[in-house]
Amino acid sequence: MSDDRVLLVTGGSRGIGAAVCLGAAGAGWRVAVNYATNAQAAEDVVRRISASGGCAIAVQGDVGTEDGVQAIFAAVDAAFGSLDGLVNNAGIVGPPQRIVEISPERLERMFRVNVTGALRCSAEAVLRMSTRRGGRGGSIVNLSSVAAVLGAPEQYVDYAASKGAIDSLTVGLAREVAGEGIRVNAVRPGIIDTEIHASGGLPDRARDLSPSIPMQRPGTPGEVADAILYLLSDKATYVTGAILNVSGGR
Repeated sequence: MSDDRVLLVTGGSRGIGAAVCLGAAGAGWRVAVNYATNAQAAEDVVRRISASGGCAIAVQGDVGTEDGVQAIFAAVDAAFGSLDGLVNNAGIVGPPQRIVEISPERLERMFRVNVTGALRCSAEAVLRMSTRRGGRGGSIVNLSSVAAVLGAPEQYVDYAASKGAIDSLTVGLAREVAGEGIRVNAVRPGIIDTEIHASGGLPDRARDLSPSIPMQRPGTPGEVADAILYLLSDKATYVTGAILNVSGGR
């Protein structure tokens, strides 16, 4: 792999996103670590990459707003001048609620970040990567969830529905840009031991659900990152429109 390839990871400051940033830098990518509010966490990832001899920048921007999306890509353009990879990792989840309890405000924010954000970032990436537009091709990897096929009843039906949309985006966009040198794939993590469970009000969820997972344990951010890095890499040059479960059999 050429060492001048540029990767943008949305929500790259923590959890799976941070693991992707660190792994990609180790594989020779120059990395833009996006964050919405936690600048300290993003700068910590950048420092770890720099300490290992890699190249990274922290990029602020909320993918749930058009201004945020434009700011992210403007920063990447200014710093690197090109883009070869995008990982649509940024996402949110809410406290467990039945659908009749979910507020319109929660729904609007959930889909604005998880779905519209991924769509808009993908569009901006295609504008830069497409060989029809003078780009050199590239790879997009979307973060779905096993919730997309399980539905998350009694907990996160809205989140599950947003990830179902990500699956549709992956398949449709893969076919749309396959002739433009761009591959589009997704991973569907299962129960992964990250902070997202605490943000949804269930800090012990990964541990509590371990007995229900065929492999009897939650996954790690690094295990998901390895799958994402494969899909980004030249080892997956004939893979597009694929959705890979990284779920311990769940």
